[in-house]
Amino acid sequence: MSLLDEIVARRRERLEEEQALLPLKEIQARLRDLTDLRSAPRSFVHMLTGERVRVIAEIKRRSPSEGLLAPPWLDPRTLAQDYAGSGAAAISVLTEQDYFDGDGFYLRRAREGMPLPVLRKDFIVDEYQIYESRLLLADAVLLIVSILTEGQLRALLMLTRELGMEALVEAHDEWEIETALQAGAKVVGINNRDLQTMQTSLETTERLAPLVPLDNILVSESGINSVAEVERLAAAGVDAVLVGTALMRAEDPGRALVPLTKVKSRREARATERSRATASRAGKSQLPGNQVTAAPEAPAPSTDKKEPYR
Repeated sequence: MSLLDEIVARRRERLEEEQALLPLKEIQARLRDLTDLRSAPRSFVHMLTGERVRVIAEIKRRSPSEGLLAPPWLDPRTLAQDYAGSGAAAISVLTEQDYFDGDGFYLRRAREGMPLPVLRKDFIVDEYQIYESRLLLADAVLLIVSILTEGQLRALLMLTRELGMEALVEAHDEWEIETALQAGAKVVGINNRDLQTMQTSLETTERLAPLVPLDNILVSESGINSVAEVERLAAAGVDAVLVGTALMRAEDPGRALVPLTKVKSRREARATERSRATASRAGKSQLPGNQVTAAPEAPAPSTDKKEPYR
């Protein structure tokens, strides 16, 4: 069992406990009473494009790969205010309890003291967590392609939008990018961390970025520690980066954030590379060695799309 499988299995156990303590019907009833304008969803999508690469600044106390990142007395509200004042476009808050020391309270606490949209970062596998996210006042949620079926992804994405939120749909390979786009993802995240091995490489974003159309917002996640790395990702055409560990380890997270927010956006580079890749494929198909003459009585190949074994 991989670490990801282990985390998801434990998250499902936690989910059963949460549903017993606070049934879905009760959450839905509370949501109907959530009429305060301060609780209304903030636009996550609107904040992620501009002349500069946008930064989603993350609040997390621990990670499986890095260990403890923040002391127990860290106040999410103070840190979120610091991030907002230092140029962040949005705030990400880990709420998974067993491996990241997160809590839903941290999300509400982070959101109440500043105006930016807040992303709930957790391992979401059930509609209950989408309703719960809105009750926690999340403005966006993370949906990880690799832990959901295509049907689940579509349903959770639809429910997310029905409740006024948006989703960051996370992928790590070509098939997952295609799955995210087919499901209707607007914001596509490329995780530079392989969730099976926990190794990171910015080459993952560089390889996959051309697959994401300019109609979509592209976010690069994990393994981003410096201005040079943000510039490298800008050259790949990303709209935004999600930065957590580097900020949480900094003596002054707000000051560490500021230079990361100054990198000029080059999203058009994504379109250029996408066009180049398309032209390259077309050119190769025209080479004499690549031309294949089908036998006259051979049946036409099936056009049915088959899901690869995962």
